[in-house]
Amino acid sequence: MAQVDPTHGGLVWKNEDTRDVNAEYDPVPSSLSFEEKLRTCLSVAEECIQPEELGTLLQTKTHPVCYDGFEPSGRMHIAQGILKSINVNKLTSCGCIFVFWVADWFALLNNKMGGDLAKIQTVGKYMVEIWRAAGMDMRNVKFLWASEEINKRPNEYWLRVMDIARKNNIKRITRCSQIMGRAESDEMASAQILYPCMQCADIFFLEADICQLGMDQRKVNVLAREYCDLVGREKKPVVLSHPMMMGLKQGQEKMSKSDVGSAIFMEDSEEEVNSKIKKAYCLPSDILNNPVLSYTKHIIFNRNGQLLIERTPENGGNKLYTSYEELEKDFAENNLHPADLKPAVAKALNQMLAPVRAHFENDAYARSLLEQVRSFRVTR
Repeated sequence: MAQVDPTHGGLVWKNEDTRDVNAEYDPVPSSLSFEEKLRTCLSVAEECIQPEELGTLLQTKTHPVCYDGFEPSGRMHIAQGILKSINVNKLTSCGCIFVFWVADWFALLNNKMGGDLAKIQTVGKYMVEIWRAAGMDMRNVKFLWASEEINKRPNEYWLRVMDIARKNNIKRITRCSQIMGRAESDEMASAQILYPCMQCADIFFLEADICQLGMDQRKVNVLAREYCDLVGREKKPVVLSHPMMMGLKQGQEKMSKSDVGSAIFMEDSEEEVNSKIKKAYCLPSDILNNPVLSYTKHIIFNRNGQLLIERTPENGGNKLYTSYEELEKDFAENNLHPADLKPAVAKALNQMLAPVRAHFENDAYARSLLEQVRSFRVTR
């Protein structure tokens, strides 16, 4: 159980064995205007389905429910850690309640951690610790474990799953296989055909107003909207799909948890971050297939709003960029070289990760979780 320590202004955990992940949950309304809310919510998304419905929702509901489900499936990379924290804080500043669906049963179906539920749940606890340390405002955030919540209302949940399965053919469900990190052509266990039906049912089970997941989860969110048409449900979930971050190596469209060199992980050391960014694919003037620029845009400017490039006077001197567009223009025109960009990016990322490193170094419970997660073998 957590207790408030007035000398530190925060929570101190007195029992190292159990932590209430929702100890700070105390929803607060937004002070933003409607226009500010709409602009802030849309800033999270690469795609919104549909903006008009989002506007109506923000005008009629003080605390819209946002949902994101995550599989506890290995170490957390910076997009899931920092970028997700940024997005959650934006949405909760608009008054939204953000529900994290800790998809332990889903990870089991998808054979994560070798199908070991105890390991899966350990990874889930580790991920909550990271978000807490990374600066996520927990007042409007809830963490719900799928295995626990479904067992509270099993009849309601499984009837919905079966209805979704009845109303869609195998081909339509298989098209959603991307949500599991798999291709339609992959050989899958029967359990993995059930997975999209369950994820679609989650949206209705949680009474989610907004699905806030990555573009790789788009297909199942669209499936949920199609299901509404099939059952005559007028209220459809709004879909706010955030962009996917590139892997650091050439040709990697997406970060990979099983390839440690493809991403910055949330508890990477300063030396590891510096080394990974130094080796990252980043050709001069290339602004289209450049993971370092992707980090700069989606993480650094999204959170800090600026980036300082430090150079010697003979190389142009220091320059503070206050907009990503200005930085991208200079990079495209060869006025900013990768050799100058990379150290600045690494420095900014290390500053963001410093509180997370400190938490896992100084907190015995968090340190124990990390040691266990590092010992687990990631399975696809």
